[in-house]
Amino acid sequence: MLNLAREVMVSYAFIERNFNLLKRYLNWEILFFTYSIVNALTIGLIMVERGSSEDVLYLVIGALIWGFLSIMMREVSDAITWERWEGTIEYTFIAPIHRVTHLVGSCLFAILYGLLRTGVVLSIMPLFFGNYVDLSNSNWLTMMCVITISSLSFIGIGLMAAIFPLLSPEKGQAATGILQSILLLISGVYYEIDVLPVWLQPFSKISPATYTLRSIRAAMLDNASIASQKQNLLLLLIIGLITIPFGFYIFHQGEKYAKRVGRLKRSG
Repeated sequence: MLNLAREVMVSYAFIERNFNLLKRYLNWEILFFTYSIVNALTIGLIMVERGSSEDVLYLVIGALIWGFLSIMMREVSDAITWERWEGTIEYTFIAPIHRVTHLVGSCLFAILYGLLRTGVVLSIMPLFFGNYVDLSNSNWLTMMCVITISSLSFIGIGLMAAIFPLLSPEKGQAATGILQSILLLISGVYYEIDVLPVWLQPFSKISPATYTLRSIRAAMLDNASIASQKQNLLLLLIIGLITIPFGFYIFHQGEKYAKRVGRLKRSG
């Protein structure tokens, strides 16, 4: 019991550390956050005067949810990149803590930070879209349930993506962005997957973002209940149960390789 309490406290320490890093680089965070807002607004405004309010909301949901899921994928990679630039990554890896505890803390921070950013962007939307964004018929309980379960899948993917900056300080973060862009292409973020080439459509079925967006849109546009989305939720849960342990395993193998070949130095 004492060991469990200690691990919980250590995980919390990593959450607190990441929030402190946000405060240290607050100017940059404001800049990136502004980009997130402008990106979501720009995508939504494409459909204003060209389609119905439902069409506008369709694109806005895509932009918001993709922004949240991207944070799930990116934050662990960002934590590794920051530690490289701070020159502390070797000290973290030799500290007397379990790697799972370290990564769980980073993942929990990603969830909290993602929810915070998405909530702020969502609250700003009515100022720009007015009646075009009507959330009165949305099922918020279903939406939160979908976000919670889908976070598991993207945390697993984020753990896998985190090996890129671990192995390459120069190009690793860019590789994480490439992985994000592939999921963006195949997951129907801004369009239905039916418009994809026939040979590409099967790949959308293995992307957790596909099922997340379907259920979120059903909840926000059609007031869908949790029961009606049980198939998508089950698929998301299965993907999460597969990707999280596999992500920990991949990260562990990447860490061992980086230590063996001396890749943890800041210079790479």
